[in-house]
This record gives sequence, structure tokens and C-alpha cells, in this order.
Amino acid sequence: MKKYISLSEDETKKIAESIAKNTKSNIFALTGKLGAGKTIFVQGFAKGLGITEKITSPTFVLIHQHKIPKSSKILYHIDLYRLENLQDINNLGLEEIISNPNNIVLIEWAKKLKKLPKTTVRITFEKTKENTRAITFL
Repeated sequence: MKKYISLSEDETKKIAESIAKNTKSNIFALTGKLGAGKTIFVQGFAKGLGITEKITSPTFVLIHQHKIPKSSKILYHIDLYRLENLQDINNLGLEEIISNPNNIVLIEWAKKLKKLPKTTVRITFEKTKENTRAITFL
């Protein structure tokens, strides 16, 4: 278990950027309450992969995909917050997205999924003070 304390959005982005540049993993399960820093983390992660387009939460469209420059890979940013039941989740085609090794997948509200690959990096976000976040890798 590795834990980071972030004192700002910029710090959270820098932590994520470093993770993106140094990880071999391709599936990340992000959990934490609303406003805990999950989307901010994804923004930094995308920057670490060289993505320059604006990263926003896919809360209403559920999935955003971003081409990773100088690569054949795609970053999938998935937000399951609005999904109510397992049938809705099954209809998204997540198994296909997750099983493709050319995809890097960050899933917000990942606790809604019953099954993820054993290699999934699980990250919890906790707001400890107004601008302070605890980011824990399990």
C-alpha cells in the first residue's frame, strides 16, 4: 500500500502524471466520495500520457476516450456514478474495453463493478481537509 497526501489540485495532478509515466498497469479503479479528486487525478494522468486535450468528467456520457499521442493506445475515462444497476453496466461493453491490452482504463466509482482483473490498481481518494486529499494505492 502506498499513500500520498496532496495539498492542492496541482499536487494531485503531478502525482497522477508521475504514476502515468512510470506504471506498467493499464486498469485503474478509482473510488472516493464526490469531490475527492478522482477526475483531477485523471486529468494529471492524461497529461502524463501526453494527452493535451481537455479532460472532463464523463458523468453524463459515461465514457470518454482519448488517443494517446505517439502510440496505438487509447485512454478510456469511465464514470459509473449515474448507473443504477448491473444491467446498465453490462450494456456499456466494459469487458471488451478492459480486456484490450491497448487500452488504459481509469474507472471512477469502480466499486459498482463486481469483477475487475487481478492486475487492477485500486486507488482510493479521501478528502481530509478543505484542500487536502489522501490518495491511497491498494
